[in-house]
Amino acid sequence: MSQSDRLATAIASQALELPEHGPIAYLRARTGPALHLMDARRLVCEQSLRPEHDALAEQGFEVTPRALDPAAAAIVALTRTRAENFGNIARALALLPPGGLLVVDGAKTDGVDSLAKQVAAVLPLEGQLTKAHGRVFWLNRPATLPEAVAGWAKAAAPERNADGFFTEPGLFSFEGVDPGSRRLAASFAGRLKGRVADLGAGWGWLSVQALAADPAITQIDLYEAEARALDMARLNLSDPRAGFHWSDATRLGRGIPLYDRVISNPPFHRGRAAEPELGAAFIAAAARLLKPSGLFLMVANRQLPYEATLDARFGHWERLSDEGGYKTLCASRPRSTR
Repeated sequence: MSQSDRLATAIASQALELPEHGPIAYLRARTGPALHLMDARRLVCEQSLRPEHDALAEQGFEVTPRALDPAAAAIVALTRTRAENFGNIARALALLPPGGLLVVDGAKTDGVDSLAKQVAAVLPLEGQLTKAHGRVFWLNRPATLPEAVAGWAKAAAPERNADGFFTEPGLFSFEGVDPGSRRLAASFAGRLKGRVADLGAGWGWLSVQALAADPAITQIDLYEAEARALDMARLNLSDPRAGFHWSDATRLGRGIPLYDRVISNPPFHRGRAAEPELGAAFIAAAARLLKPSGLFLMVANRQLPYEATLDARFGHWERLSDEGGYKTLCASRPRSTR
């Protein structure tokens, strides 16, 4: 059962009663049956991940990467990151008036049980429902918020990580640069020039390294699906050659001028299980975006089976390195399917 299904059960059973009037903010909203049990005219969905944002918009819901307006009720869907979850609860409480309804929905694997206990220690719960390895709980905002809430907000705020770059909890490798990106950056010198695209750019570390490695770069475009990561990239990269694009890299193609080089440390999972087809979609996008003379540089976990996709999308590819559990690959002669 998904979070949205579990929330739908709570609403449909009338265990949870949403207010009859006023806006409803839904943080980290996802498509699903719960949305159709709410008044769509009052619902504002917050979703900063582009594919999920677009899926909500395609169903006709109002959706924004950041909910800012006051609400009568706020729903928080949990993620896998503890500090992000507490930060989202703090933001949701800030949107509510005294007496406003806060709803939190999450799976056991998201840590919902321990989170509910910590919240209940400072904010009395009004009700809860446990179902299918998860929990929905709710409460009314007090007139004065406990000091702990300010601590939750502070812990989730952007700050410099161990490598000196701005990040925030919940982003990929937010505590420091991941080993795969370091492997890829080591291959940049002498291989980059002209117009460069960074697919799945995250908070911008690879683009910073690319610009430092090769002065022949005239432009670098960062394509990133998570708007929060792109906000951090803007803080980390002030070079005028950089452009920032909130985009699903796998859907790029028509209407974009071709690039001389594409670099990528592509994601390979959306949830907990590996999804090699996601990385394969990044490889296909790189082939679409490159000039015939262009090069694609990427890194991947050694066990991920991308070789067949490279064969299909490029006329030639080679392995530049294979160490520490990562393989760095360079592909040329793209077979474009624009």
